[in-house]
Amino acid sequence: MDDSAALARLDRRLTECRACPRLVEWREEVARTKRAAFVDQPYWGRPVPGFGPADARLAIIGLAPAAHGGNRTGRMFTGDRSGDVLFQALYDVGLASQPTSVSADDGLELYGVRVTAPVHCAPPANKPTPGERDMCRPWLVSELELLRPTLRAAVVLGAFGWQAALPALAEAGWPVPRPRPAFAHGTRVALGDLDLFGCFHVSQRNTFTGRLTTEMLREVLSTAAHTAGLR
Repeated sequence: MDDSAALARLDRRLTECRACPRLVEWREEVARTKRAAFVDQPYWGRPVPGFGPADARLAIIGLAPAAHGGNRTGRMFTGDRSGDVLFQALYDVGLASQPTSVSADDGLELYGVRVTAPVHCAPPANKPTPGERDMCRPWLVSELELLRPTLRAAVVLGAFGWQAALPALAEAGWPVPRPRPAFAHGTRVALGDLDLFGCFHVSQRNTFTGRLTTEMLREVLSTAAHTAGLR
């Protein structure tokens, strides 16, 4: 089985996961009740797999799907304002075929980039518990193992993602130093043949307040893409 087929199989298995009762209940409740703006649309209401090619050289690791974003559309960072910011920046630096991601069938392609998260179900208040993060880790580890032959850089969005990504990267075989490096925007850590970058999350709170500007995001993505050999 080639890496592409193996990754597709992993994604299919992931969408059937029901390991975390609180997350299952929440994602399905949201899918039933819906937001008024999307009342006429079907909701995915299941775990959301990663998005991007199996030979990606750059990974972007977020936190978890949004209740009315990925949990509605079935694709990471798709259909919400955080995704609007992220995919516009990816397009700006030449890593995406279009500047928007509105649905799973909108034709968007990522160039050498895989977008994923340490938690694959939408959590209440966008806050998964440490136990839910740990329960979901094997999915991220398996994904990283399949990406490992080509992966050369990873951008982690936010402190929660950073804390979740480091042990997953270690389990997938990269040498993570001890003590584990602390998260900060602009942090860069060499893990053998992979460079790890920290970036503030593209949440509305960060982008609306200016804690994360478009220029800051583009700079991290551009540097990571260059490091990964994509530019």
